[in-house]
Amino acid sequence: ADACSDVDYLIMESTYGGRKHEDAAHTSDHICDIINRARRRGAHVIIPSFAVERTQQLLFKLDQLVHEGCLKPIPTYVDSPLAVRATEIFRLHLEDLREEVRNAVFMRDDPFGFEGLRLVRSVDESKSLNLMKGPAVIISASGMAESGRILHHLRNNVENERNILLFVGYCAENTLGWKLREGHKHVSILGDEFQVNADIEILDSFSGHADHDELLGWFDRVQGPKKRVFLVHGEPERSSALKAALDVKHAEGNVEVAVMGQQVEL
Repeated sequence: ADACSDVDYLIMESTYGGRKHEDAAHTSDHICDIINRARRRGAHVIIPSFAVERTQQLLFKLDQLVHEGCLKPIPTYVDSPLAVRATEIFRLHLEDLREEVRNAVFMRDDPFGFEGLRLVRSVDESKSLNLMKGPAVIISASGMAESGRILHHLRNNVENERNILLFVGYCAENTLGWKLREGHKHVSILGDEFQVNADIEILDSFSGHADHDELLGWFDRVQGPKKRVFLVHGEPERSSALKAALDVKHAEGNVEVAVMGQQVEL
């Protein structure tokens, strides 16, 4: 985000305070490792993903890795009606996307499509994925695994120790996605209890939220006295970590973690 000048009071997020995202090279290697591991096992990679933008980011990255030879084509299913429609809109308006995507059109024709990709539309086709054998990638909403078709895929895959659950974004505390990310061994899905035997993998580099260093860099670009800084949108541990760093960096100001319902007189 662009920074402002002459700022007296600043409100900033703290989602990834104290955490750093993987760089692009490590992200690519990590994805290839996960999917190639699943291929060797004959297993499924289940990816809860937000339908708009996050799913398209994933498809672009997978297409890139197939094109570069890091990945061999693998059956990949996007099972979310909204994600399917959003992907079709992205394809129709490539000229409005960032330069990296526009340039990819000249090298790979469709930057959101590759051999083995299928966009699932009907409920019957979605259900048929539960009977599928062999290695596959299933991308489905919602990203925090609180609703949508992803719940059925988790229900049918979480107890198989060969499978891999890959999280590619932030999950709010106490959501199903958060519990799986945090290593809970038993979870409730659609009213039934399941033992978590599948491998859990996390790739926060796809997140739209800045990491710790990016937040500090943005803070430095904001000009002005910044007399009071309010940290929002973060779990207590993450907000505290960012506050500690800002207390050192900005000793002349007051940095505080905002409280729900708090009233401030400016």
